[in-house]
Amino acid sequence: MAEPAGSTAWHDPDPRAIFDLGRLTMPSRLARFVRTNGYVFSIDRAFDEVIHACADRTPRWLSADMIHAYSALHRIGHAHALETWKDGELIGGIYGVAINGAFFGESMFSREPNASKAAFYHLAEHLRTRGFKLFDTQYINDHTASLGAFLIPRERFRTQLKEALDLAVEF
Repeated sequence: MAEPAGSTAWHDPDPRAIFDLGRLTMPSRLARFVRTNGYVFSIDRAFDEVIHACADRTPRWLSADMIHAYSALHRIGHAHALETWKDGELIGGIYGVAINGAFFGESMFSREPNASKAAFYHLAEHLRTRGFKLFDTQYINDHTASLGAFLIPRERFRTQLKEALDLAVEF
């Protein structure tokens, strides 16, 4: 993450926040809202737009160097975005990094009600159907907790990470 002084720091929190892919399903009320409002989803159609929208906030934790690094990871097939569209306009999304059976959710944004939540649940379904075993979110906050994030000790995270990295799955 970008630090206030402008440098980039590696974070390895203890405890670590993750999502249980086996339990993540879009609530029926949200699914009805998505259908009623004509939300449409895509994968990797607008990665650059998603990451720039995620960076456009205060405090800004995504520096230009980090955007450049994530964009390079995207070009080689490791960073991905799931986008939410309405009437041809990008209204929300989420991006992260996939390595074998692990996905590291980095950030999300929303320009319309529930657009990032809908993207999140579509991403979770995509990961589950592809055979991913770990969906990491690093830290817990009110928003990630509302989506189902929970904390586990760092050592348990590292065990789950090793198991996920041993899987040969593709995004």
